[in-house]
Amino acid sequence: MALEIERKFLVENDSWRDAVETSRSIVQAYVAIDGDTSLRVRIYDGTSAWLAVKVGVSEMTRHEFEYPVPLADAREMADASRGRLVEKTRHIVNVEGFAWEVDVYEARLAGLVTAEVEMGSESDAPALPAWLGREVTGEAAWSNAMLAINGLPADFQP
Repeated sequence: MALEIERKFLVENDSWRDAVETSRSIVQAYVAIDGDTSLRVRIYDGTSAWLAVKVGVSEMTRHEFEYPVPLADAREMADASRGRLVEKTRHIVNVEGFAWEVDVYEARLAGLVTAEVEMGSESDAPALPAWLGREVTGEAAWSNAMLAINGLPADFQP
C-alpha cells in the first residue's frame, strides 16, 4: 500500500522560478469525493493520464493508489466530473534534497500558487524555502478536492 506524506504551503513570491527544473500542465478532475476519500483523474500535458484513489490517514498522510488510464477514458471522466476540476502548471524545485511541487493554478483559481513537499515520514523536517507563506497542511479548504468544488477559500489574499 502506497503512502503519500506531504506538507502544503501557500507561496508568497516568485523567487522560486529561477530554480525550476521541470514543468508540466495538469488537468485534475474529481470523479467522486466522500469525506477524506477521493477518486480523481489527472491528465498531464494533454498526452497521458492517471487515475488515483486517495484515502486520508492523518493531516499529512494518505493512502494513495495510482493507475495509468487511456487518455480518451480520462477525458470522459473529466467531462463527467460535473466541473469539479483544477487546472494548473506544476513546477519542480529541489531544495536541500527535497523535491517541492509548486502549483500555479489557472482558470477560476487563477492567482493561487501553492507548494507541496513529499516526505518519507511525518517526522521529516525539510528546509522551508524563503518563498513559502502560510502552511495549510490539513486545512480542508486548501485541498485540491475542495478547491475543485468550492473555488478559492474566503481567506485567500493574492
